[in-house]
Order: sequence, then structure tokens, then C-alpha cells
Amino acid sequence: MAKNRIRVGVIFGGRSGEHEISLRSARSIMDAIDKDKYDVLPIGITKEGQWIAGGDPMRTLTSGEPSAGPAALLGEPGDSTLKAIEPVNETSRSLTDIATIDVFFPVLHGPFGEDGTVQGLLELADVPYVGSGVAGSAVGMDKVLFKAVMQAHHIPVLPYQLVLRSEWEENREAVLERVMAALDFPVFVKPANLGSSVGVTKARDREQLADALDEAARYDRRLLVERGISAREIEVSVLGNEHPVASVPGEVIPGDEFYSYKDKYLDDKAKLLIPAPLDERLTEQVRELAVASFKAIDAAGLARCDFLLDRETGELWMNEINTIPGFTSISMYPKLWEASGIPYPELIDRLIQLALERHADKKRSKTTYEPES
Repeated sequence: MAKNRIRVGVIFGGRSGEHEISLRSARSIMDAIDKDKYDVLPIGITKEGQWIAGGDPMRTLTSGEPSAGPAALLGEPGDSTLKAIEPVNETSRSLTDIATIDVFFPVLHGPFGEDGTVQGLLELADVPYVGSGVAGSAVGMDKVLFKAVMQAHHIPVLPYQLVLRSEWEENREAVLERVMAALDFPVFVKPANLGSSVGVTKARDREQLADALDEAARYDRRLLVERGISAREIEVSVLGNEHPVASVPGEVIPGDEFYSYKDKYLDDKAKLLIPAPLDERLTEQVRELAVASFKAIDAAGLARCDFLLDRETGELWMNEINTIPGFTSISMYPKLWEASGIPYPELIDRLIQLALERHADKKRSKTTYEPES
């Protein structure tokens, strides 16, 4: 590696229903990153949670070919060297250095990556990484916690109910009665901690509500039921640390009844309108709310904020925030920034610089306390 280049460890894959989407995002980032400025070390995580590196982990994850071996980051403060795990005999393993990483770029969508878990490991290792910290990632990932934080900050969210999988399995009738007493049909049922519309169902009556709760319970122990409205889907990208800024808003025109996983990644029927056809007042309102939401959860680096604009009343509702949004060159997050004047390679560069700046700022904080005698 040239001395003046920064080595970036791009982490992708993971134990999530969004594993394949992560691979797409990571491949796009690694293709577009400025090779004159950065050296990239690909770091894969299998669906079983094993880290792999050295060689071509992308090939291993996509084709199953053994092109990379087991690897680990120890999580010791100041040690950003990725280690290869090599067998010595049946009962012992040895560690050898693969490479020292200057900054990590997690591209892990969904659980075990976007939810603060990987961020916790990187915090223990005291290394720079792109994106939100443990708290911002965890709150942003959990749709119910996120809504509670939005309410505390007077940011409008649709009425909702939290259903625990355990209570649904123990007393289905009581849960149905409670939800129907609180919310009118139609409703949307979602796993609280998942993205890409996996496990999301629209329910119009009691029977569909029960089926929807069964479907969401396959993916999470916490289930969100929220009021459904006829809405336009507006999205805004946010970039920054202490002083975040918002992109121009975009609008998603679903090809399906709502912006489902199939609609996003398989059918290719959804349309993206950039910029969104909004008047000046709504444009500024949605951008302001995006920045306010970003700050409310202490997000950092990047996030995509998704809003619902009621077609009948004109009310604007915060729907959710994605702290590691889809990052292919045709994903909404980078496309909104491209329309705002920041091309894809430059956006990657800015995110890496923001990660380094945030880590340097955190290093200013004391971690020991010596009381005055």
C-alpha cells in the first residue's frame, strides 16, 4: 500500500435477511472508491456470522468458493489489525496479521450490522468507522424505539402499537382486540428490527391482521402495527456529524401496492422522482424534519429519512430512518446527493473523512477520572 493512501476495511454480508442487498452496496462502493486515495480491504461476514478476509470474500459469499479464510478483529483498544484465524491442530488456532485498517466502512443492512452490534465491536477496538455509533444505530434500527424518540422531540409519527411476539403467541385474541381498539384498518405490520420491507404486510381486516402478525413474528420478537394511510413516499438523505445537512427530497412511486422488497429489488417497477414534486414550503419542511430526526437519535455520517405525505390531508409524517441505507450507485441515498451536487465517489470520500473526524473528536474525551486530593 502506498504510504499516502488510507486503508479502508469494507464490511459486508452478515446475519440478516438483507445479506444480498449488503453485497450489492459493498460491491458498488468498492468499485467507485477513489483508488488513488484509498486501498480497500474487503471483509465479508457469512450468513452464519463468520468473518472472512484475505483473498476474495465477495466471491466466497456469492458463489461459495473458498476464496477467503476466517478472520477476526480482536476488539482491543487501538488494535485495528485484522487477523487471519489459522488452524494449528484439532483444538487450537493461531492468529496472523492480514492488514492494519485505518477506517472501517460497515455496509451491513439490518440486524447484526445496522443495529449497533458491529459498531460496539469497533468502539471496543477504538477505531474510526463510517456511520452512527451504538446508540444512534440501535435506536434507528428499532422502529418502535425510534417512534418514541420522535414523539419526545415533537416530530410527527403515525399512531402505532407495539406487540411482543411472546404476547402474540400466548394470547392472540387479546392482542387482536387491543390493536383493533387502538387503530382503524388498514394497518401495516412490520418487524421492529428489519429493513427493505422484509416481513411487512398491509392488513385490511382481523383475519389479515392475524396473518400479518404471524409473518412479522417470523423475523423479530418486537412487532410494530401502525395506522395505514394513502400516502406519497418522500425520502431525504442526510450527511454530516455535528452539523448535518439534508439533500433535495425524492419521491418513490411504488410499482406494487406499497414499496415492498419485491418492488425494490426484483420487479424494478418502482420509479424515483428526483427532486420530488413538492412546493417550496413542503420541501423545506421535510428537509428540516430529516435533520431534526438525525440529530434526535445522535446519528452520524449518513442516514436516509423516509416520510409519508398524506394524500388527503397534506400532513407529513416521519416514517423511519435508515442509518446504513442501500448504497448502490442507483440507490436513493447516493442518487439524492448526486442531484444535490455530490457525485457518488465524492460522497464515499466525504463519509470516510467524517468517520475520521468523528473518531478524532471522540479521542478528546477523557476515559479516566482522578479525583482531586
